[in-house]
Amino acid sequence: MTSDPVASASARRWAERLAERRERLSAAATPLVEGQLRRIVGMLIEAEGLKAAMGSRCLIETSDGGWLETEVVGFSGERLQLMPTGELAGINPNARVIAVPAEPGVPVGDGLLGRVIDASSRPLDGKGPLQVSQRRPLIAKPLNPLGREPIREPLDVGIRALNGLLCVGRGQRLGLFAGSGVGKSVLLGMMTRFTQADIIVVALIGERGREVKEFVDHILGPEGMARAVVVATPADHAPLMRLRAAWVATAIAEHFRDEGRQVLLLMDSLTRFAQAQREISLAVGEPPATKGYPPSVFARLPALVERAGNGPAGGGSITAFYTVLAEGDDQQDPIVDSARAILDGHIVLSRHLAEAGHFPAIDIEQSVSRAMNDIIDKPHRQLVRQFRQTWATYQQNRDLIAIGAYQRGSDPRIDEAIRLQPVMAAYLQQDTDEAVDVLLAGDQLDQLFPPQA
Repeated sequence: MTSDPVASASARRWAERLAERRERLSAAATPLVEGQLRRIVGMLIEAEGLKAAMGSRCLIETSDGGWLETEVVGFSGERLQLMPTGELAGINPNARVIAVPAEPGVPVGDGLLGRVIDASSRPLDGKGPLQVSQRRPLIAKPLNPLGREPIREPLDVGIRALNGLLCVGRGQRLGLFAGSGVGKSVLLGMMTRFTQADIIVVALIGERGREVKEFVDHILGPEGMARAVVVATPADHAPLMRLRAAWVATAIAEHFRDEGRQVLLLMDSLTRFAQAQREISLAVGEPPATKGYPPSVFARLPALVERAGNGPAGGGSITAFYTVLAEGDDQQDPIVDSARAILDGHIVLSRHLAEAGHFPAIDIEQSVSRAMNDIIDKPHRQLVRQFRQTWATYQQNRDLIAIGAYQRGSDPRIDEAIRLQPVMAAYLQQDTDEAVDVLLAGDQLDQLFPPQA
């Protein structure tokens, strides 16, 4: 099995530090305490003979003289329960286990712009070491909810349906609910290029490795990457790394927010984060609760999401979009249901619309922005309400209309819905290289429903 050269180099540096530590302790006649590996069950490793705190890092010696990095995820009596950050190949029975100092934090700063890194903050783009000097904790203290600035200012995301009918606010946290293959990655790429934000942080968690390169090269492109940071952990990485990638991306976004900048955080996907937490929790023995998900999963979701949003008044903000995979297009999936409850709104992508060639495939009937009423005026709200009512009227009667069972003149509301259906459908659609700002989206919506004489 071919080892990761970047990971191997990191392990060698830790080995060199351990050798120096042994020399110092030997000179002081103080023995170095080392533990031993006792059991491996699936991805869970148990070691005894040393003490380490939750979240600490430990190295396990491999048969080729290298070191495997692990993290403490639990305890069982006097034994530490560890999860690896890589493959378990080369681990021998009773292998040595050594606790190492905690990482000083996540590297942050403008040197990250235009870079692609993994969950351990190692560069993946071949552009050399990161040119940053600042670090911040992986998991910072939460902000005082009463100290956050309210969501009052609209954010231009460049998507007509969102700017005109859902009205995203700066500092809002929304979910993008979709099954597979309905265009969520393309929609994220459009928002990345068109959104009026200073910094864009993209977390690609549990995606196929091929999709990571396609997203960076084709969907983001040079224009999007110029102001973006991408944290990528593909599906073949350990669950611990997929979990950490979400925290790393959020910590980077928090840094730029604390500097007073407007940040767009795109996380694809929140479901993969939850699944990684489920794998870890089940491995350490936590009983499943809802459809195989342990309770800790539903505790970690709001802990992650609540870190986004506005900072103190006059400061920066993190506007976050989290994709949520509706497996089998099931909107009652436990992760879908939980995410819907903790986010400030949800955008649902419809497979039916996607199959009909309607892009972006936003189901406007099921999509909601909870901050919309606080950021738009009364005339705009009336236009949105009128659009939704007219669209819903057509959808409720489309079968009768399609088979010719409806007679024109029977109901003025249905007649109006039939007349406006083509222009409303055109309003909801948009080319991937077309940007529609907030003012234009509002003007075009106003033209659909001119004032009655």
